[in-house]
Amino acid sequence: MLYKSLAVLMAGSALAAPALAETTYPLQLQNCGVEVSFPKAPASTVTVGQAATEILYSLGLAEKVTGTSVWFTEVLPEYKSANDQIERLADNDPSFESVVAKRPELISIQYEWHVGPQGIVATREQFADVGIPTYILPADCTGKDNTVGSDGTRSAMFTMDGIYQGVTELAAIFDVADRGEALVTDLKSRETAAIDSAKALGLTDASAVFWFSSAEMDIDPYVAGRKGPPAYMMNALGLKNIIESDEEWPVVSWETIARANPSVIVIAKMDRRRFEADDYEKKIEFLKSDPVTKEMDAVKNDRIVVIDGHSMDPSIRNIAALEVLADALPKFDLK
Repeated sequence: MLYKSLAVLMAGSALAAPALAETTYPLQLQNCGVEVSFPKAPASTVTVGQAATEILYSLGLAEKVTGTSVWFTEVLPEYKSANDQIERLADNDPSFESVVAKRPELISIQYEWHVGPQGIVATREQFADVGIPTYILPADCTGKDNTVGSDGTRSAMFTMDGIYQGVTELAAIFDVADRGEALVTDLKSRETAAIDSAKALGLTDASAVFWFSSAEMDIDPYVAGRKGPPAYMMNALGLKNIIESDEEWPVVSWETIARANPSVIVIAKMDRRRFEADDYEKKIEFLKSDPVTKEMDAVKNDRIVVIDGHSMDPSIRNIAALEVLADALPKFDLK
């Protein structure tokens, strides 16, 4: 099973180490350039972003979540029952009014472009004006400039440290530090195991490209830049990213990709259907029929890996995606 339940994690950690100290309030944190303060553990939160939602669920805090928004795919199966009881304010971007109407004591956010200096939902100041603190997952702002490019531009390679920081800080905010430690310990263990299995293959000249989607099926695709989560996965597993842009999701022509001839093509699978290319089966059909793409070695040799689209963005799902890719590599004879 790719994802362990919190109960299993907690049981294991309880045997291994004493419980961590309770959070001392008021708790003050520097979060994406803003100081946030919590006089006590929030009684409720609204989430803007699936990654934030699933971290809270993984920390056993579903009862604190009173509204969710910005969904890419189905919730992790172990949290479906809890999620079904929580109001979904919007599949995509919620309105400021709908969030405030829930009277939350915290807004938990995945992307700065939703709630930030030019937030399309609101600015952090707007929420502060009505007495609601905001917390953005650090993975979206650490080593990243969200004012450049449509999805931001990375100034440093993404690592899982930003995700682990988000888990740890949310656990501290809600006074469940022991749960945060258990979750991070498990994710780090799985991360190390996946990387070690790929290192054993001794790859030296293998490359890859991650295709998220395309505005139209037959036009230039959105692919992963060289410093985001997919780039981290490639680097960790010994694959060269053929894309050289620092943008999170640059648009690159298929002709350019075909000339680079990646050893492996990784495509996103998601429930969202904003574009035709959101459908992974249509992606595969295109790759095998287009006169340019069908000549690539990865297509001819069926070296195509399908992973959860949400796991290509910063989230706890990054580890499961790393595992899927690491498990696929031995089958491709890339030496």
